[in-house]
Amino acid sequence: MCYLCSMRRHRFSGAINARASRQLEARSATRSRGDDAIGLSGRVAPEPVIIGSGEYRYQVVENWGELPPGMRYVDVAAVCVDSKDHVYLFNRGEHPVIVFDRDGRYLRSWGQDIGFTRAHGASIGPDDLLYLTDDQGHAVRKCTPDGKVLMTIGMPNHPAPRFSGEPFNLCTHTALSPQGDIYVSDGYQNARVHKYSPDGKLLFSWGRPGTAPGEFNLVHNIACDDDGWVYVADRENHRVQVFDGSGKYQGQWNNLARPCGLFVGRGGNPLAIIGELGPEAVSMFSRDAPNLGPRVTIVDAHKGEILAYVGTRPLGEEPGQFIAPHGIATDSRGDVYVAEVSNTYWPILFGSKPDHELRCLQKLVRVT
Repeated sequence: MCYLCSMRRHRFSGAINARASRQLEARSATRSRGDDAIGLSGRVAPEPVIIGSGEYRYQVVENWGELPPGMRYVDVAAVCVDSKDHVYLFNRGEHPVIVFDRDGRYLRSWGQDIGFTRAHGASIGPDDLLYLTDDQGHAVRKCTPDGKVLMTIGMPNHPAPRFSGEPFNLCTHTALSPQGDIYVSDGYQNARVHKYSPDGKLLFSWGRPGTAPGEFNLVHNIACDDDGWVYVADRENHRVQVFDGSGKYQGQWNNLARPCGLFVGRGGNPLAIIGELGPEAVSMFSRDAPNLGPRVTIVDAHKGEILAYVGTRPLGEEPGQFIAPHGIATDSRGDVYVAEVSNTYWPILFGSKPDHELRCLQKLVRVT
């Protein structure tokens, strides 16, 4: 590309960035937050916002989660829900783990003294023990619901050599098999999945950089179902790959826009809930287009069939829009919790930090 073409493209990209930023700020300034209360679970718009389609329609609950005075999120990287429908947020602020009941009442926070470097992934076992993945700390910690560390996998703050295949270099998430084995997705500078025994012994690993089946381009999330299938969000390959418990490739789901968050339910016919990040800054021509993400997608996990797209409007702060879905989970009633790294992602899109703290957590109540 010649210098003149490069400069024209740069100026055009900058104009689009500035225009998109102004549009989002205007929408944020004019949106109505509403005054109708629903207990402590937040406020909805005066006319409830419903997103999704068919059997998978959700009412957006604004401002869910009542933080104590002086506490803030910064960015919620991950979310998981225990057997009591208590909601655990893995947060990048001063309070790494924040716990609410299903109505958004604050219960407790912990993790300040554990040594987390940057929150990334959170999952929970049938015994309500948490597995918290610290990407920049290169470690996974198994914790009780009140914050006692029971086991650490990996050497905190000692990354493996980049793309060596050895654990870990910027690991991202964990999942549990029905037998309690632990899968770790690894990650930003490793293209691997590692399988550990319940007591933390490395059993085997698979994957390498690439686009072919069984290869990865940013292993960003991982989940298991009750049959032992392993689902891997292969983000920059725009797909979810499916494996058996021994790491053998079984298939993949396409037509996804950078799948970031991934949750697979239990039972004989599980749903997969996917948070899609959508276009990045370089995709300047499609960033404001509808139905390209950021959005939430519902998939029949066994068939690989997309059942619904939830939230198909372009990126934004209005009810029913998303900025950066990063972690996702459901509760016993099928309500969906979406953790967003909005404040981290905004400068990637627009080149500067936002002038206010962006929303980084949403609750979507299943409409029956």
